[in-house]
Amino acid sequence: QEHLVESGGGLVQPGGSLRLSCTASGIALAFFAVGWFRQAPGKEREGVSCNDASGTYYADSVKGRFTISRDLYKNEIYLQMDSLKPEDTAVYYCAADAPIAIHSTQHMCVEKWTHDFWGRGTQVSVSS
Repeated sequence: QEHLVESGGGLVQPGGSLRLSCTASGIALAFFAVGWFRQAPGKEREGVSCNDASGTYYADSVKGRFTISRDLYKNEIYLQMDSLKPEDTAVYYCAADAPIAIHSTQHMCVEKWTHDFWGRGTQVSVSS
């Protein structure tokens, strides 16, 4: 069973916007810390943004341009991406962790390499 499914990726010009969605089934995201990660070809995975009840972490590379949010009724999380740059090109994944499994949102995004639930990813390409 796929617990997390991402959607919303695509090709966009530099300066454009995309909104990624992550739909959960079988788990209630309201009880989990959640995050968005990305991996570009030849690069290490990067934690883009992570959120739990205590707050939100953003990578410096996306701060001020990306926004993570949740819809508890739809059991979804989102990543609003504005002012996109070519270097944002990557496969984007959503993940969820039980709160007991993380120390902080920064820990989830930067230090923790395994997560309780992962999606399969959605491609985002930024190019003119």
